[in-house]
Amino acid sequence: MKRSKRYQDLTAKVDRATEYSLEEGVKLLKMVSTAKFDETVEIAMRLGVDPRHADQMVRGTVVLPNGTGKKVRVLVFAKGDKVQEALDAGADYAGLEEYVDKIKSGWLDFDVAVASPEVMSIVGRLGKILGARGLMPNPKSGTVTPRVADAVKEIKAGKIDFRVDKTGIVHTGIGKVSFNEEQIIENIRTFVNTVVKMRPASAKGTYLKSISISSSMGPGIFLDRSASSYAI
Repeated sequence: MKRSKRYQDLTAKVDRATEYSLEEGVKLLKMVSTAKFDETVEIAMRLGVDPRHADQMVRGTVVLPNGTGKKVRVLVFAKGDKVQEALDAGADYAGLEEYVDKIKSGWLDFDVAVASPEVMSIVGRLGKILGARGLMPNPKSGTVTPRVADAVKEIKAGKIDFRVDKTGIVHTGIGKVSFNEEQIIENIRTFVNTVVKMRPASAKGTYLKSISISSSMGPGIFLDRSASSYAI
């Protein structure tokens, strides 16, 4: 892949053979993030698991202490009093049949969908549409719950869900470059600590094979893999 001169200049400032401390890595990240927009801070963790085995699947949710910096649009599938509860909690949209029909017609102007359990038989009709885009409510990610108001508040506060991909990598955004260093560090610590605690009992050998951070347009920076560096 041909890289721009800007990217090559930024890459020259990063030693790819070095695992930087968390503090050094974040300082360097901000130094090499020079795009004209507020870049997302991304983290990628290569894990010593084989996701082909169900007992080695790493999947969960975490509430980042400083949020993601992204405005998240939340749709809640519910009926009765739960509709107003969801709207009062900050949901952007809440209802049932009208939104099912809108989605069937091509509307997808939301980032996360939450559903109360009693409406999942209706929401299930959207499986092919929402599932293909990773938007289908799921009990494992906490988006199918009778407590829809609490779910909305957590998502708006910075709750994200993650899962290891088929190559053994967990990759997600954990903030914005405009955050101060301490905010980024706190979010990284919280995320890494959560993934470390989810180590499957059947996973053998080294669990944290690598941890790297980058901004949307910047080079990857490898971080120290010592779990103790991230303990909260």
